[in-house]
Amino acid sequence: MPLPARTRLRRLSVPVIATAVVLAGCGDSTADESGPSTVGVVPGLEQFYGQSVAWESCSGYGIDGPYLDRNGAQCARITVPLDYADPDGEVITLAVSRMPASEDRIGSLLVNPGGPGASGLATALTADGTTIGDRFDVVGFDPRGVGASEPAVRCRTDAEADADRAFDDGDTSPEGIAATEKRNREYAQLCAERTGVDVLAHVGTREVVQDMDILRGVLGDDALNYLGYSYGTRLGTLYAEAFPGRVRAMVLDGAIDPEQDPVEEIILQAEGFQKAFDEFAAYCAQYDGCPLGDDPARAAARFRELVDPLIEAPAPTTDPRRLSHGDAITGVQQGLYSPSLWGSLRGGLESLASSGTGDTLLRLADLYEGRDEDGTYSNITDAFNAIRCVDDQPVTDRALADELDTRFRVAAPFLDDGRGTGASALDVCAFWPVPATGDPHTPDVRDLPPVLVVSTTGDPATPYDAGVELADALGGILVTFEGTQHTVVLDGNECVDTAVTSYLVDLAVPTGDPYCR
Repeated sequence: MPLPARTRLRRLSVPVIATAVVLAGCGDSTADESGPSTVGVVPGLEQFYGQSVAWESCSGYGIDGPYLDRNGAQCARITVPLDYADPDGEVITLAVSRMPASEDRIGSLLVNPGGPGASGLATALTADGTTIGDRFDVVGFDPRGVGASEPAVRCRTDAEADADRAFDDGDTSPEGIAATEKRNREYAQLCAERTGVDVLAHVGTREVVQDMDILRGVLGDDALNYLGYSYGTRLGTLYAEAFPGRVRAMVLDGAIDPEQDPVEEIILQAEGFQKAFDEFAAYCAQYDGCPLGDDPARAAARFRELVDPLIEAPAPTTDPRRLSHGDAITGVQQGLYSPSLWGSLRGGLESLASSGTGDTLLRLADLYEGRDEDGTYSNITDAFNAIRCVDDQPVTDRALADELDTRFRVAAPFLDDGRGTGASALDVCAFWPVPATGDPHTPDVRDLPPVLVVSTTGDPATPYDAGVELADALGGILVTFEGTQHTVVLDGNECVDTAVTSYLVDLAVPTGDPYCR
């Protein structure tokens, strides 16, 4: 498919957060003063719910550790079973971060930034300087297999990741499809060899939801307070279904519809990215020399004229790497997640058009792929693939894969490189070494208190209607934000943040469904 499957449901703000620099102190190791909660302990898992937490410096907790230290956060590790069906068997550890409340503490607020596969440690600083941050210990965590949690999913070396990005996976000739599927099989095999089949079989959302309840208990909370973005809304939904009586407050922003078929989800995402591209093209047309021209109706065609030559001739950069066609598309998609990146995206396209250089688009692609300036990668892409391949049933029907490719090109013309033949390679999940464990379904959430679902009208990654459907499925309140970006809570919109703050702090449920601009 023209849009890499790994693009789905990735939230932007974590890598942006990690580049900020605000100096503060960090204390020595401390035990959690509240002690574990005895409410809702699952029989057979008492040793996990009853463990104590020793908070310490975040040094040694991955790339975000120094940043968390500078801002006064604390980190710790907790132990959970690899396989909940065998709690006396192998154990793994989760990396957890905390920004303690500064006044009149209500409890902990667990935050997940999305992905799947994104590190959540930096989200401990999500509410810093707000009333929410004052009243809650804001807690981030790396889900099993992700980031600083151990063991982490690792399938490729840094050099192999660079090579994968340079590979042209858009060739839909029989030879091209065979080559792409060969690489997909090899990648799946590497994941099995380097991570282990047992780990791959237990990194799905169903296990993370159980981890979250252990976290709730270990943090000393009788009921969960939760803020989930993008894929984090799936975590919240399945937690609400598994433990409806243990929810105090839950905010889900950038929703995934639990009843939606993953194939339809891809098409809706394609439509969402096309709308975001159209909005960007209109913005770009206001500037002299916009590389997409001054007629937004022709912007998709102008864009293809600009990037399609990269298929045969990648653009030079000041980096030893060149800008491949795939990286150009990834960089553009990264830029479409938020208007805050539109200036960089416009500059990158201008450089490609005027001088034939690809530095800015390559940096945007690196941001998306989790590549640091020194050439090292986080495990976000490997973990993303591992989680989605065990969460969703794979497409193994070639006729369905071919139909999906055709529909995708129609839904997102700016991503159609003109090489569609009516045939498509099977995705990496078709070759995954462990079976999928999830299926679309209507959640059963009897006895769930009111939850807040936030949905953005022009969200490219998680379409607005998915939020409408999720709010209905959970019997929750829908907060609509009119904008073109992926997620909005605590991003500075007063209308949204006021509703969310009143709900989390005071359990004040909005009357009606608020509409924010």
